[in-house]
Amino acid sequence: MARPRPSVEQCEFCSLPLQPGHRHLLEVATRKIICACDACALRFENVIGRWKLIPRDTRQLLSFRMTDAEWAGFSLPIELAFFFRSTPAGKVIAMYPSPAGATESLLAMESWEALAGANPALTEMRRDVEALLVNRLKGVREYYIVPIDLAFELVGLIRLHWRGFSGGDRVWQEIETFFSKLRQHSTHSTAALEEVSHA
Repeated sequence: MARPRPSVEQCEFCSLPLQPGHRHLLEVATRKIICACDACALRFENVIGRWKLIPRDTRQLLSFRMTDAEWAGFSLPIELAFFFRSTPAGKVIAMYPSPAGATESLLAMESWEALAGANPALTEMRRDVEALLVNRLKGVREYYIVPIDLAFELVGLIRLHWRGFSGGDRVWQEIETFFSKLRQHSTHSTAALEEVSHA
């Protein structure tokens, strides 16, 4: 009996088979993320319209400034969240992972503006397609500018592996693995941040 052929991801524009590490596009109005081959993806580079090309680079903000009191001011229920500038909403949106998926939290704009004033790198985030990812779990203090698909990948990972009330051991292992890989593949923007703040 013949075995079924393994499914291969396809470009959602031209249907060509995709390789690992392919590009993603964001439908701005719906926040839908789709897969694309390099040729189709590059058609949307530096183009303003329905679709935006999601960047690939991740930057760890080693000089990020945020006090525990400032974090508490965001009134988030967990110590893990991401923030991005939404064109359709006309504002910065805060979201946090939950067993049900990405959950939006009300964000006081004065709190965000104060944070951005102390951290000029936030003003350089690309609208819709980049996010500030904050990890303060278990005493950690990590801050990254990440592609928006990576932020939603973390949400999906938590939703997939969460068990019971506390999540179970597996989900916490997956979260640690996610951030371990993020640390390895991130560039460090300490110098760049300091240059901007002293300009």
